[in-house]
Amino acid sequence: QSIVVSIEAKKISENKWEVYTENGREKTGLDVLEWAQKVDNLNAGEILITSIDQEGTLKGFDYNLIKTVSNNVSIPVIASGGMGNINHAINVIEDSNADAIAIANVLHYGKMSTSTIRHKLIEKNINVRKFY
Repeated sequence: QSIVVSIEAKKISENKWEVYTENGREKTGLDVLEWAQKVDNLNAGEILITSIDQEGTLKGFDYNLIKTVSNNVSIPVIASGGMGNINHAINVIEDSNADAIAIANVLHYGKMSTSTIRHKLIEKNINVRKFY
């Protein structure tokens, strides 16, 4: 339904992240915010922003990264990297303005189910697509 640009971000200093490639192994020298704004201007449909630093930690998303990107582009932002519990999902949507979340670890290892996540988000009045 849209072209999603995936950006892998590694924190290099306070409020500054660099774009990496090759699953977070290769530096690009590109500033994450500048790259996000460029892909927005190139008419991408959405941005999937993954925090390399948080990926797989179960310690929560990089809320500052997600908020910085979300507040500076006009297209939807999907937060990725770090979800360990339902509060992480709620916080990244409510406080960091993420439009969606991408999750893996908690599902792959059976820590949560999609139905539990969906139910908890709906309880918090977060818009979740309904399935019939």
